[in-house]
Amino acid sequence: MTDTLDAKAAPAAAHHLAEPPDVLPDPGPDHRTGTAEAPHATELVTLPTGLSDEPTPRRWGIPLGVERLLGVVLVLGGWALATNLGWISTDTLPKPGTVVTVGIDLWQNGTLPDALIASVQRVGWGLALGVPIGTVLALIVGLSRLGDDLIDANISAFRFVPILALQPLLIVWLGVGETVKITMIVLGVAFPIYVNTTTAIKSLHPGYRELGDVVGLSKGQLIRRVVLPGALPGFLVGLRMSVAIAWLLLVFAETINASSGIGKVMSDASLFGNTDVLILGLFLYATLGLLTDGGVRFLERRLLNWQPGR
Repeated sequence: MTDTLDAKAAPAAAHHLAEPPDVLPDPGPDHRTGTAEAPHATELVTLPTGLSDEPTPRRWGIPLGVERLLGVVLVLGGWALATNLGWISTDTLPKPGTVVTVGIDLWQNGTLPDALIASVQRVGWGLALGVPIGTVLALIVGLSRLGDDLIDANISAFRFVPILALQPLLIVWLGVGETVKITMIVLGVAFPIYVNTTTAIKSLHPGYRELGDVVGLSKGQLIRRVVLPGALPGFLVGLRMSVAIAWLLLVFAETINASSGIGKVMSDASLFGNTDVLILGLFLYATLGLLTDGGVRFLERRLLNWQPGR
């Protein structure tokens, strides 16, 4: 009988010894000092979240802003070298100094400031209207099964229609004034916001909504405290895409009987073959696009600093 009990107890004891204890036993008083030692807390894992106190090391000690400009400097240097040595004809590609001189002249006579203001206003109105429209539609579709059934299929079908293909129809409906230009930008801006925000809302863990119901959050509080913060990364991705699309559509919108704007300046220059003004217009479009994209990236770093790698 004793042998049988020992045989049964041996595997249980071995299994008990094989598993590490969940809680370490109290070491008890220190016999050398006669006092009890306090247990020491050990940090097991350090999560790579938040902003690091130490600056990110850079190659050759170059700051981040300067490092990003090195590629631009190399392109401008290659452009200047190729045109000054005669590798590229100045009729095809003017020298950088010529473009700068033309830009100064257009700024001094007031043409360039007026064109910049008109173009920035069109993009600003397009973003100011398109971003809320895309966000509201995403909330309706993401939070309501009925909204998903009624809205998502129609928007998904309309999304595959090129915006430029709608240009003739929009001109018939809205004319050739500012309304049609801003409408094209609004349509192009709303779709990336809608798609990315809807995907982010539907990807939220269901437990978050259940927790909101448990603590008694109303529908508005659930959207403000749970849904919007959880969908913020996807929304900002859509915003970056929308900013880029807004400037791309502006180029086409300003070809519709525009009386002002960078596109108007470029259209007049193309009639007389002024390649220096055309290059200047392209440079302005690229610069404005980079500035607005940098603004969105700044928002990402500030609002999503809890994510790893920010």
